[in-house]
Amino acid sequence: MKENKSTQNIELNLSFDEINIVLKALGSLPFNEVYDLIGKIHEQANAQAK
Repeated sequence: MKENKSTQNIELNLSFDEINIVLKALGSLPFNEVYDLIGKIHEQANAQAK
């Protein structure tokens, strides 16, 4: 069965500086719309930074 595009995961390779730019941009949006995404970014970045 094909996965719906909206739930399909992709892998991105970004530098810390690029991630910080993405987080800064997300910070300008309403928190209730982006907090899950910010959390996922932090979780994945922390796991890889160890």
